Amino acid sequence: MFFDKKSISWKLFFYYLLLFGIFTISIILYQNQREQHYRIGEIETNLNEYTDITHRYIEHNYIFKDKAFSRLDSLQIIIPVERVRLTLINRDGAVLYDNTMHDYMHMENHGKRPEVIKALKDGFGENIRHSATTNIDYIYFAKSYPDYIIRAAFVYDTRIKDFLKIDAVFIGFLIFLFIAFGFLLRYIANHIADSITKLKDFVVKVRRNEAININEETRFAADELGFISSEIIKLYKQLRKTKTELVLEKEKLISHLFVLNEGIGFFSADKRAILNNSHFVFYVNIISEETTTAMENIFNAEEFLEINNFLTKTLAENIPYQLNELPRIEYAIQKDKYHFHIQCIIFPDKSFEILISDQTQLMRRSIMKQQITSNISHELKTPISSVKGYLETVLNNPYLEISKQHYFIEKAYNQTERLTQLVNDISLLNKIEEYSELYVRENVQIQKAFNEAIESFSDQIRQKNIQIDCTVGEEVFINANYSLIFSVFRNLMENSVNYAGDNITISFTKYHEDSSFLYFSFSDNGPGVEDEHLARLFERFYRVDSGRSRKEGGTGLGLAIVKNAILSFKGEISARKRKDGGLEFLFSLPR
Repeated sequence: MFFDKKSISWKLFFYYLLLFGIFTISIILYQNQREQHYRIGEIETNLNEYTDITHRYIEHNYIFKDKAFSRLDSLQIIIPVERVRLTLINRDGAVLYDNTMHDYMHMENHGKRPEVIKALKDGFGENIRHSATTNIDYIYFAKSYPDYIIRAAFVYDTRIKDFLKIDAVFIGFLIFLFIAFGFLLRYIANHIADSITKLKDFVVKVRRNEAININEETRFAADELGFISSEIIKLYKQLRKTKTELVLEKEKLISHLFVLNEGIGFFSADKRAILNNSHFVFYVNIISEETTTAMENIFNAEEFLEINNFLTKTLAENIPYQLNELPRIEYAIQKDKYHFHIQCIIFPDKSFEILISDQTQLMRRSIMKQQITSNISHELKTPISSVKGYLETVLNNPYLEISKQHYFIEKAYNQTERLTQLVNDISLLNKIEEYSELYVRENVQIQKAFNEAIESFSDQIRQKNIQIDCTVGEEVFINANYSLIFSVFRNLMENSVNYAGDNITISFTKYHEDSSFLYFSFSDNGPGVEDEHLARLFERFYRVDSGRSRKEGGTGLGLAIVKNAILSFKGEISARKRKDGGLEFLFSLPR
C-alpha cells in the first residue's frame, strides 16, 4: 500500500536503481568468484609443484620401495614444514607419512577424504575444509601417482583468506559507479516522469473542475510520451467545447420543455423516468385519477394500457430503427370532460417519450365565446328585473305601509349588492385575463393566505361545524400576487362552505414539488358533483344547481376567477371526484 502511493518518478527511480543494483551485485559476485578461482588456481599450482617435488624425491631415493618414509623429513630443507603440510597415502587410503604428525602410522584411513576421492577418480583433487586430525582449516591439493597419492596443503589462515579476497579498490570503484549512476538515474526518472506528472495534475484539475490554462500548464517534452500527452489535451479541448455546446443545447431543450403547453416525459428502456415537465405531472394525475409523483406509475394505469402493450411488444423485438421511421403510437383519451391526445415515440437507443396534449381548452374557448354574451346578459337581467319590480311596487303604491316600503327597498338594495358583486367579479376576471402581468409578484406565504380565507367565513364554518385540515407549513412560499392568491382560496372556501353541506372536513395539502412549481390539493368530503359537471365547473356563470346557487348568493364566477388567477401564474388547475366522496381541486403554483 505504501509503495502504491509513491509518484511515478520515484517508482521509475526505484526500478532503475533496483536493476542497476542487481547488475552491480552480480558483477561483484562474478568477479569475486572469478578472482577466487584464479587465486585458488595459483595456490593449487604451488601445491602441485610441492607434490611433484615430493614424488621425484621419493622416486630418486627409493623411499616407497624401501618403505623408508621417515626420510621424507629431509624435504623440510626444500619445502618449509611450517607452511606446507605433506601427506603420503597409499591407494587404499592408509596414511604412510605426514610431516605435521609424529604418530602418522596410527592416523585414520584417508580414503574417504573428498580430495583423495577426486584424486583417485580424476588424477587430482582439491578441497577447503577443517582437518579432523589437526583441528586446523586447510586448503588441500591431492595428486594420484601409480603407487600412492601425495597430498599437499596450506593452512587456511588469515593470510590465505586475504589473498583470496576480491580487490577492495575494485569494489570501491563499483560502489562509486553505483552512486554516480543513482544520481543519473534519478535525473532520468524525473525527466521521464515530467510529462506523466503534468498529465496527472491536468487530470486532477479536470476531475475537480478547476480552471486550466491550456497554453501554460500543459507544455510537454518533445518525445513520444509528450506527444501522447499533447494529443490527450487536444482531445480534452474538443470534448470541453462539445460538452459546453451540449450543456447549452440541453438547457435550451429543458427550458423549451417547461414552456410547452403539452406535457412531455422521457423514459429509459426499462421504463424509468428521465425527465418530464410540470404539465406532464399535472395531466398524468388528471388521467389516472391518482395523486402520484412517481411517473413510472403511469404504466399501471388503465388509460395507459395501450402504450404499455405497445412498449412491451416493440421493445421485445430488438430491431434497430432509423430516425425517419421510429415506432410510434397515438390515440385520444376523454376524462371527466377533458380531451387529451397522447403520443408515444421510441428512439433508436430504446428510450422513449410520451407526449400529452390537452385539447380541452380549444373546445372550452369556443363554447365560452358563444355563451359569454348570453350569460352576462342573463345574469344581469335577473337582479335588474328584481330591482325594477321592487321599486315599481313602491312608486305605484304611495300609500303603502312604511314597513312594507322598507321591505321592498331592502330587497332592491340586496339585489344591487348582488349586482355590485357580479360586476366586481366580472371586472376582476377581465383584469386577470387582460392585465395579469400588471399584478406585482412577491413571496407569498401560502398558509397565511389560506388562514385569511378561513377568517372570511368563520361564522359559516362555526355554524355548519366544518373542520379544517391543513398540512401546508409556514415554510411554504410561492412567487405570486397576494391579493389574487387570497381570491383563489376565498372562492374555493366559499364553494365548499356554501355547497358541500354541514359537518364536513376541508383539507389542504401539498403533494408534490419540482424545480419550478409546487402542487396542491384542496378538497372537501361533501356530496361532490356528478361527472358531467366536472369539466364545466370553471366556466363563467355555470351552476350545478341554478336555483340553489342563486339562493346561496353566488355569482357563478368564483371558480372561473380561481382558474384564471392560477393560469395567470402559469399554473394549472383541475377538479375531480374524491374516491371517498366529495370534490377535490388539484392546482400548481410557481415557487
